[in-house]
Amino acid sequence: MRLLEEILSDSNIALAQRRVISNGGSGGVDGVRIAELSFYMSSNWSDIKASILSRSYRPCPVLRVEIPKVQGGIRKLGIPGVVDRTLQQAISQILSPIFEECFLPCSYGFRPGRSCEQAIVQLLSYLNDGYEWIVDIDLEKFFDNVPQDRLMSFIGRTIQDPDTESLIRKYLKAGVMVGSRYEPTEMGTPQGGNLSPLLSNVMLHELDVELQRRGLRHVRYADDCVIVVSSEASAKRVMHSVTSWIAQKLGLKVNTEKSRICRPNGLKYLGFGFYKNPTIKRWASRPHELSVSKFKRKLKRLCKRNWSISMANRISLLNPVIRGWINYFSLSDMKTKMAKVDEHLRTMLRVVIWKQWKSPKKRAWGLRKLGVCGELAQRTSVCGDRYQWMVTKTCIVRAISKESLTRKGLVSCLDYYQYRYALKTN
Repeated sequence: MRLLEEILSDSNIALAQRRVISNGGSGGVDGVRIAELSFYMSSNWSDIKASILSRSYRPCPVLRVEIPKVQGGIRKLGIPGVVDRTLQQAISQILSPIFEECFLPCSYGFRPGRSCEQAIVQLLSYLNDGYEWIVDIDLEKFFDNVPQDRLMSFIGRTIQDPDTESLIRKYLKAGVMVGSRYEPTEMGTPQGGNLSPLLSNVMLHELDVELQRRGLRHVRYADDCVIVVSSEASAKRVMHSVTSWIAQKLGLKVNTEKSRICRPNGLKYLGFGFYKNPTIKRWASRPHELSVSKFKRKLKRLCKRNWSISMANRISLLNPVIRGWINYFSLSDMKTKMAKVDEHLRTMLRVVIWKQWKSPKKRAWGLRKLGVCGELAQRTSVCGDRYQWMVTKTCIVRAISKESLTRKGLVSCLDYYQYRYALKTN
C-alpha cells in the first residue's frame, strides 16, 4: 500500500477524527464546528479523498490567533479548520512511527513515551557529571522562520513518497487569515496545527545529529535546546560554532539577545530552575520563580472576591489547576514554596467567604457553625470589611482552617505535592 493510501485509509481517518473530537477546540475558517465534524466527514469524505488522490485538494488557510507571552511579546498560533485538523492528524499518525526510528534519544518534545520530566532528569544527570557550563540557544520565532524547502527535503529523504510530500507542502503553503485579510505563508509552519510538532522535530533532528557528531551533550524539547560543557572556554567555542552552523545549514535565525552562556543556577529551562543542594552537593531542580509567580497569578484570578460564584464551583476550578501544575513539577524540590502558596491560597479564600457572608448576622452564624464560641463570633462579626486584617489576625484563621477547606473539597498544594513526590521517588 502506498503511504498516502495508508494515511487516507478509513481506519486511520476514523482514529484521527476521534482524536480531534476528543481534543475539542474552536473551529477554523472552514466554518465546520467540532460537533459537526462526524456528520460533515461522513457526507463529504469520498469527495475529499478523491481530490487528495488527484492532487486537486486545497487546504483552507489557518486562522491566526495571537497569544500574549508572560515576559512580553506575542505568540502567533495558527488554528486549522477541523477537517484539515483531521487530515493533519491522520498524516501525523502514519509518519510519526517512521520518523521515530530516526530521532535520537536527546529529543524529548512531542514524542510518544517522552516528557519534559525526562528531559530535566537527563539534564541533571549531565550537570552532576561535571558539565556545569550551559550554552542556551534561543531560536528566533522558530515556527515562523522554518525554511519550507529545506524542511521538505528532510521529509522527502525519509518517506520518499511524492504524493504525501505534495499534501504536506500544501499545508505549509495554505496561508493564514488575519481577521478578514489573507496572508501567504512562504516561510514557517503554523504553530498550533496537528502536524506542526512532528515537522518541528524533523527540522531540528538535523541539529541533534550534528551535535551528536561533535560529541556534545545536549537536551532538546521542541525548539528549546541546551548544550552542556565542562568549561567556559568550551562554552564560548560551542556557542559561536553551533549558531553559525544553524544559520548556514538549517537557515534558521538564532536570537543573539536571548541566547547565552550561563551556569545552571542562572538557567530557566521548561519552567524549571536549578540549584546545588548544599547537603548532598548535587544539582537539583525546582520550579523557577517565574513559573511560581505565574501559578500564583492563576490562583489569584480564580479567587477574585468580586466574582459571584459558589465556593463549591470555585474549588472545582481551583483543583485541576493545582493538580496540573504540581504534576508537572512534582519531581522538584518545592515543599517550602507549596507551604507558602497553600497559606496564601487559604487567605484569599477566607476573604472570599467573609465577603460572601456580607451581613454581621450571617458572619456570626458562619463562625459559630465553624466552632467559634458565640460571644467571640458576635464580636468578630461586627469588625467590618478590613478583609486582609480580618482573615489574618482574628479567629477567622482557625474557623476557616485548612481542615474545613479540605472538607469542602479543596486540594492542598503541600499535601498533593508530598503525595506525588512520594509516588515518584518510591
